[in-house]
Amino acid sequence: MVHHDQWGTVCDHGWDLREADVVCLELGCGLAESALRGAVFGPGRGEIWLRHVQCTGHESSLSRCAVVLYSNTYCTHKNDAGVKCSGTLFTPSLTLLSPHTVFSPGEAVRFSCGVLLGHHVSDFHLYKQGASAPLVTQRAEQTQSRVELTLTDVETFHQGSYSCGYRIHGGLPSRVLDSPPSSSISITVVDLLTPQHWYNTSSEAPAGSVIKGHSFNVTCSTPHQYPGGSFQLRLVRSNGTLRQSLPALSTSATFTFPSAQSSNEGYYYCLYRVQLGGRTFVSRESQPLPIAIKDPDPVLSPMMVSWLISGLTLVVTIILVIVMVKMLRNKEKKPSELERETRTCVDNTYVALSINK
Repeated sequence: MVHHDQWGTVCDHGWDLREADVVCLELGCGLAESALRGAVFGPGRGEIWLRHVQCTGHESSLSRCAVVLYSNTYCTHKNDAGVKCSGTLFTPSLTLLSPHTVFSPGEAVRFSCGVLLGHHVSDFHLYKQGASAPLVTQRAEQTQSRVELTLTDVETFHQGSYSCGYRIHGGLPSRVLDSPPSSSISITVVDLLTPQHWYNTSSEAPAGSVIKGHSFNVTCSTPHQYPGGSFQLRLVRSNGTLRQSLPALSTSATFTFPSAQSSNEGYYYCLYRVQLGGRTFVSRESQPLPIAIKDPDPVLSPMMVSWLISGLTLVVTIILVIVMVKMLRNKEKKPSELERETRTCVDNTYVALSINK
C-alpha cells in the first residue's frame, strides 16, 4: 500500500477475509477468494505501514479500517499479508438453443448462458429487458461455467429482448457480486386470435340470405396483424369445399362475389395465417356463417310497374286517337237533313240536287 507517497506492506497479524475483501473491492478486482499470510508472494520492501488491521468488510479502503494500537505483535516482511481476488467479472455469453426465435403461447424457449473459467460462479440468471428481477435462475455446480436456462409456457408478455448474467459469492461478511449483462437475444410470441367475420348484401334480401344474381361480400377481421399475413375464406357446400385467400394488408380483408349463384350457398369460415421466422402460424377457424341463395321475388319491381303503367297509358292513348279519328270520318260521310229531302230517284239512282241559295 502507499502511505505518504511511499510503498509499504501490511502485517498479516489478524488478517482474514474481511480485510482481504476490502482490498479487492478497493482495487476493483471483484471479491476476495482468500486471505494470504506469510508473504506468499514473496517478502516486500519498505515500511510495514499497518499492523493488526481490523476491518468489518464494509469499508471503502483499507486505510479506513481500525488498527489495534497497543499490540505487541512483532512483524517482519516475512509476515506480509496478501490477497487473492476473484478478478474483474467477465461478460457472459447468451445463445439460443431453440431452433427459432418465434414461438406460440405455451411453448418453451431454451437459452444457454456461460462464462470463461476463472470464477466460482454461484448461479446464472435470465433477464428480460425492462425487468429488474430475473425470470429464470439456475444454480451452478462448483466447476460449472455454462448452464441451460429455460423459459417455459411463454405468453405474449414474454415477447422482447433477453440477456443473462451470473453472480459470485465471497468475502466476509458474505457478499454477492453481479456480472455485466450478456448481449441480448430477441424472441417473438405470436398469439393468433380467432377471426371475426360478417357479410353484406342488398337490403331487400332476408336475413341470412342473398338474392340470386345480386352481389354480396364476406369480411374477415383480426385484432392483431403481422407482416406477410393472409386471410383464408373456406366455403363448405353440400357437394364439396372451396377455399380462397387474400393478403392481410390491414386487420381485415373483404371477399367480393359480384353475382350470387346457387354454388355460393353454404357455410363460410375465416382463418388467419402468417409466416414468421421460418414458421407458419394459423389461427383457429371462426364460427360458421351460413348464407342461403334465394330466387328473386316474383312480385313486380317498382321499375317494372313503372314500365307497365307507361305502356298501358300509351295503349289507351292510341285507342282514344283511333276512336276519335273514326268518329270524325263517320261525321263527314253522313248527309245533311236538307240533302235527304232534295234527293230524287232516277232509274233507281239517287241524285243529290243542288239548292240555290
